[in-house]
Amino acid sequence: MGRAVLVVEDDPLMRSFLVDVLTAEGHRVEIATDGAAGLAQLGLDAWDLVITDLKMPGLDGLSLLKEGRKMRPEARWIVITAHGSIESAVEAMKAGATDYLLKPFKSPDELRLVVRRALREVESETRITLLSEEIGRDFPPLDLVFLGTAMEKVHGMALEVAPTTASVLLTGASGSGKEVLARVIHALSPRRDQSFVAVNCAALAESLLESELFGHERGAFTGAVAARKGRFELAEAGTLFLDEVGEIAPSVQVKLLRVLQERVVERVGGIRPVPVDVRIIAATNRDLKALVAEGKFREDLYYRLNVFPLRLPPLAERADAILPLADFFRAKYSARFGKRVDRFSDAAQEELRRYTWPGNIRELQNVVERAVILARGEIDSGDLNLETAALCHPGRGGLKEVEREEIERVLRESSGNRRRTAAKLGISLRTLQYRLKEYGLS
Repeated sequence: MGRAVLVVEDDPLMRSFLVDVLTAEGHRVEIATDGAAGLAQLGLDAWDLVITDLKMPGLDGLSLLKEGRKMRPEARWIVITAHGSIESAVEAMKAGATDYLLKPFKSPDELRLVVRRALREVESETRITLLSEEIGRDFPPLDLVFLGTAMEKVHGMALEVAPTTASVLLTGASGSGKEVLARVIHALSPRRDQSFVAVNCAALAESLLESELFGHERGAFTGAVAARKGRFELAEAGTLFLDEVGEIAPSVQVKLLRVLQERVVERVGGIRPVPVDVRIIAATNRDLKALVAEGKFREDLYYRLNVFPLRLPPLAERADAILPLADFFRAKYSARFGKRVDRFSDAAQEELRRYTWPGNIRELQNVVERAVILARGEIDSGDLNLETAALCHPGRGGLKEVEREEIERVLRESSGNRRRTAAKLGISLRTLQYRLKEYGLS
């Protein structure tokens, strides 16, 4: 799809060259012959991309960039500079340019490549916006998903792998946003108009997981009164997200490997292979390499899944994202509960910044949801109740035993009701189930 591109260039020959190449690519191109005219043009239309020379009489390209980004923060900028002026290109990148080109160009392909790379980001943000509208306010905007310096590399790698068919392995602690990233990769892929199907491999027993993944035929087992498609068939031409893939039992691992190798599934109780075309995104909070070394996870399956590994940093490594994410959740739950909760107090903001978030983004979401329920007008530090939350996570020196005892105590008080236990502890039911399994509690 063509995009709106503004070319600001005082050299007629260079201007003509840029217009010819960009028009041939299908873009709508407008021109400005100097920086002042470019600034005026910026105010007249919405631009996806601005290409400007840096050295121009009057208002130079760097000044245009700085002023123009205030007017059109959504636009991407490519600056053109002569060989020997790399310093100006570096300064422009610091001021917010997406990329730069050195003239004379080696070939028109050099221009095409840089333009396509810049516009791919525009296309990505458009798709994420549409995805946000489709599934509602539960999905954070793209700038929040990838907010913070620790996520810059993840952002770049996600953009590179999304258009391919490669299997992706997402690693990171529970609650760090692996499923959100999987949905982003799917939304940016050529399969975006097909199904995104998720299955939590830790939540199902071995026999149920096999049927869930591969389907079953009628009469395959007691209760199988009709044939049923598995998740692989339901995800045909789309993406299958295997969450907590490290929890898959060895017998199911063998069958999963066969599907990945041969691209066919056999339903439980069936004899007819069914071809499938599915892109796999797997996620785990465990060290699969260590599980391979212990003989608990097949090495050949590991390499099939680990074609393109992506590690999500924990929230503790994304300090600059904590307050913006908290504010997103505040607005979300204020709207959901019909409450006017406008802000976090200064004390609450300080508490949010100081806390180490062992439960990551999921814990932050739970804490803010509870705080919105308790708050009156603004969220104060008392509404966050982070001192209690601190007891509900391992990894703080010798607190694992404290956590186990706390979970046991609350579980007893709740008469074994897991939902009530999770609510009292301020954690999700899913996190509680992981903890119960880890500590051997029932």
